[in-house]
Amino acid sequence: MPTTLTIRDETTSGKLTNELTLELLTERISVRELIRSRVYQEVKDYNVRQPEQFRGLVKPTDAEETLNGFRLKARRQIDWKPQFEQALHAFETNQIFILINDRQAETLAEEFDVRPDTSVTFLRMTMLVGG
Repeated sequence: MPTTLTIRDETTSGKLTNELTLELLTERISVRELIRSRVYQEVKDYNVRQPEQFRGLVKPTDAEETLNGFRLKARRQIDWKPQFEQALHAFETNQIFILINDRQAETLAEEFDVRPDTSVTFLRMTMLVGG
């Protein structure tokens, strides 16, 4: 029986920037599987609708960041696998933090139970200019 999980993207100040609902096949998943499911779903949604902006976890190749996502120079299909690899790298290098029930996920292998009250938040760090 599929399990539904709503994930939120927030800024470090707590502002909600995106919300996505995933249908999962199991009630226990790893952080790696969470990222895979999320990236696969958002790329699939984009490829079907081809909106002006891609609202995803990581920036596709040949795209520029905007206030509400990423704008591709030309509308095209996005391959989810490079997006997934880029998202894994972002997690491992602390460019993305994942909070599960307000506790920071530490590793990709970490597993958690998905229940109706499970809260998952993705925080994307922004690089400061200068230095």
